[in-house]
Amino acid sequence: MAVTWRRDGMVGFVELDSPPVNAIGQAMRQGLLDAVDRAEAEGVSRVILSGAGRGFAAGADAKEFDFPPEPPHLPDVLNRIESSAVPWIAAIHGPALGGGAEIALACRYRIARADAQIGFPEVILGVVPGAGGTQRLPRLVGMEQALDLIPSGKALSGQAARGIGLVDMVADDPQAAALALGDDVLAAAVPVGARDVTRAEAAAFDAARRTAGRKMRGQGAPLRAIDLLALAQDVPLAQGMTVERETFLSLRQGAEARALRHIFFTERGARQPKSIAASGRAVTRAAVVGGGTMGSGIAYALLNAGIAVTLLETDAAAVARAQANVDGLIATSLKRGLIDEAGAEARRARFAATTDYGAAQGVDLAIEAVFEDMGVKHAVFARLQAACGPDTVLATNTSYLDVNQIAAGLDDPSRLVGLHFFAPAHIMKLLEIVRGDASSDEALATGFGLAKTLRKIPVLAGVCDGFIGNRILARYREAADTLLIDGATPAEVDAAMTGFGYAMGPYEAQDLSGLDIAHANRRRQDATRDPNRRYVAIGDRLVAEGRLGKKTGAGWYRYDDGRKAVDPAVEALVRDESARAGVTRRAFSAEEIAHRLVLAMINEAAGILWDGIAQTASDIDLVTVHGYGFPRWRGGLMCHADQVGVAQVLDGVRALEREDPLVWRPGDLLVECAARGIALRDWTRG
Repeated sequence: MAVTWRRDGMVGFVELDSPPVNAIGQAMRQGLLDAVDRAEAEGVSRVILSGAGRGFAAGADAKEFDFPPEPPHLPDVLNRIESSAVPWIAAIHGPALGGGAEIALACRYRIARADAQIGFPEVILGVVPGAGGTQRLPRLVGMEQALDLIPSGKALSGQAARGIGLVDMVADDPQAAALALGDDVLAAAVPVGARDVTRAEAAAFDAARRTAGRKMRGQGAPLRAIDLLALAQDVPLAQGMTVERETFLSLRQGAEARALRHIFFTERGARQPKSIAASGRAVTRAAVVGGGTMGSGIAYALLNAGIAVTLLETDAAAVARAQANVDGLIATSLKRGLIDEAGAEARRARFAATTDYGAAQGVDLAIEAVFEDMGVKHAVFARLQAACGPDTVLATNTSYLDVNQIAAGLDDPSRLVGLHFFAPAHIMKLLEIVRGDASSDEALATGFGLAKTLRKIPVLAGVCDGFIGNRILARYREAADTLLIDGATPAEVDAAMTGFGYAMGPYEAQDLSGLDIAHANRRRQDATRDPNRRYVAIGDRLVAEGRLGKKTGAGWYRYDDGRKAVDPAVEALVRDESARAGVTRRAFSAEEIAHRLVLAMINEAAGILWDGIAQTASDIDLVTVHGYGFPRWRGGLMCHADQVGVAQVLDGVRALEREDPLVWRPGDLLVECAARGIALRDWTRG
């Protein structure tokens, strides 16, 4: 049963019981409605409502969103709870999110554990609260607090919720506290819906809209939520709830909500494939080779997960730099309140930096994070296999290099797996797990187990230049450079992609990472580059002039006191390069720029899936969203392609093929899916 009832004397106990997260589906709604009827029929003095297992209720069952709503509808159920002659008390532990928080709002009194999580994350799924959240919350905590919570989707701890009046009491045992609550206190509690709304000035709503536009660029749901909060100031509860419900039902069928549901469920389904039939090695001790930005970030991610780390460097100066890098990450976390002093000391105690590879003896996993040079990596792994035990799993963090070539230098290449972290490694969620030809299932399973320990999203990738993400990135940058030499400016390209939904465009992003990194990769590809493929050398000229990006004060843009500014010298250089190439420059609209760049990425991604480098279209969605900034509200690159329509995508690529048949040749997967009339997500290798 989704809802259980028991009675003890004059108290009714109702428990939400739909594991694992007590999602609010039709059976639970009906169970709650039946519980209201039963409590009133039996004449109990109060009802204590709690959740089974790990939490109260983590929101509506999003799987129902793709189907017509079935009665009883949650707003009607909650109106019955709020208006019942029998007062209900919400006893909250764990998550009370979305519909779960709305249930709590409908109760007469709310008691939470200090570590509970209470919030309204609906906008994160492209919808708004649909059962009174936008109308009841400002009546309980005031409009300015509601404007902070609902359009952002953030959750509060039980303690923080008590601070703003979202809950009435904090207790270690909310059910016991609800049972002990005095009748006079409960009798004096006013139903939330009967309270007045504390009004906010127009400036508060304007500020909330600006914040939503900045932090949730391109999304419509946060702005609609703000409109509903504004409505709560001017209309009665029932009228506001009617409009809220209509808005919710309309949004949940929209492209934004469907895309966000797709990425939500894809994230939760990211795990070790069934084809890897092994258990991995549990990692309690690890070695990291290389203490630069990436290596220190990997080390800190491991430390955060409770893993002891030995960081290996080449000399005493490098050891000191690595130690300083890790100390700096600990200090930053301490300053931001992410850890306390005890946590900082525990991390320091688990960390050591040294030049002695012998210190890696007995580690469960050794991760190489050194310069992208095959000779350097072979030397590192020769030392690691000599120092580590035969059961130690070896991993390379290479971004582009051939994992099979790296493994070929080992006595036992089956020990090696690619673990491609993304910078900053202790923050970014994505982990590409690269399967070499010889990689054992145990080595791969160790990677997936580590991802779970680090709370990262794992994606299995095959071996090719750049794997999944960087192969798409390379094509994205190539298409952007072609636009540049044909008539666009860096600022126009960046503006078009931020307009599409990226946080920053390709040139600002390259300035942030450093132009020398992309330049080194282009030099690595010189020997194998197709001479018939168009090559744009603008970035090379910038590097030759010492313009390496933000770290040198100039790259594609100029940085005065850290502030980005368009540099006329770069635009002049671009025009000069066009003239050198004999190109007559033309104007491109923002829509045309975004259209071309997105099509380039989709076509490349289709090739990645066709080649077996990625296992599913959804895996590519995870990589593009979590590794490369593709707008989450579009669901990922392949989800976006499916929403546009594969036939339309293919038509767009074929139109561009007339300009450059080599670069724009449609991928076999696009052709096949269009011919069969199926989505990319539904394609499987026959």
